[in-house]
Amino acid sequence: MNAAELKGKNRDELLAQLIDLRKEQFNLRMQMATGQSARPDQVRKVRKNIARVKTVLRAHEIAAEKETA
Repeated sequence: MNAAELKGKNRDELLAQLIDLRKEQFNLRMQMATGQSARPDQVRKVRKNIARVKTVLRAHEIAAEKETA
């Protein structure tokens, strides 16, 4: 996933994506805690994807504020 793909999505799609990523992050943390994780690098990727989604959401909010002002 990259920022260009995310910019094309609307707010609802981004929020759904964020929820899915948070669930995946939780599941990976539980796997790490129980020693079942096969790919520890996945935790970092999910964390960065969450940051990307949040960044694009904030950019949408700023654009909406500028339109109303």
